[in-house]
Amino acid sequence: MRRTELAAFLRSRRARVTPQDVGLAPGLRRRTPGLRREEVAQLAGVGVTWYTWLEQGRPINASVQVLDAVGRVLRLDATEQEHLYRLAGVPFVAEAVRDEEGLSEQVRTVLDALDPLPAVVYNARYDIRACNTAYLDVWPGTHLSDRPERNVLWRLFTMPECCAALLNPHEELPRMVAQLRAAYGRHVGEPAWETFVARLTRASASFAQMWASGDVAPPGSQIKLVRTASVGELRMVTTSLSIDGLPEHRIVVYAPADEESRQGLARLRALSDPLITHCPHHRVTLSEALARKERKEKIPSP
Repeated sequence: MRRTELAAFLRSRRARVTPQDVGLAPGLRRRTPGLRREEVAQLAGVGVTWYTWLEQGRPINASVQVLDAVGRVLRLDATEQEHLYRLAGVPFVAEAVRDEEGLSEQVRTVLDALDPLPAVVYNARYDIRACNTAYLDVWPGTHLSDRPERNVLWRLFTMPECCAALLNPHEELPRMVAQLRAAYGRHVGEPAWETFVARLTRASASFAQMWASGDVAPPGSQIKLVRTASVGELRMVTTSLSIDGLPEHRIVVYAPADEESRQGLARLRALSDPLITHCPHHRVTLSEALARKERKEKIPSP
């Protein structure tokens, strides 16, 4: 069925590209609209027989590089290119292409409108793609993170235990890793995913153990016990919202679970320079940390 769908997809994409679109003369006596198979093969730099077999849905091997060439000739967008990979049975999906796709202004408007509730856009790896001001107030250390450290799992598993943001890590971390593992099943073999998992496995023995368990779990609403350096504990309920046009991305909204947490969140947001470390021997504010980052000085570990 997948091969049949691949054949139909390639034929439909070929039919919509005219010779003029790719710099060819229109020619005479074209019985069907669009490019001929031999023209696609020539422009993509592949054999005519090979491309014909691909379009016929025959069980042949196709590399990412060749599919990229075919996609360029057929003028596929990012979503269509990913669809082509999957129909051709190629496990790798061009993660760089997907990550370069910016979030729409509408999504950013929604994030800002959710204020005073903290809200963030995560992808399936828990990379932080965007967030609102309230989220930065609760997790001010986000200001200091650059890729690839701008990732929630990376921060949770590599941060010193005394400065960890979660008060219930033994409950939350296994669940988050299980959700990551469930998403990983759709990306096995993709360099971005394999590199991330390998890097975090080397950096954290706890992550390595949880990953090795093989547990999987779906996303869902949870109560997060969040520790802040400035106002103490906040109990936050999470709600995930899907985003049209951005598969495997979601808006996660954090709402206070009780009145005490609501008041604590209000006090935290009133601070102009919150603390970012919990250790009493190393009380570092956000402004101090940003200044040290600019001077490329390391923030003392407890």
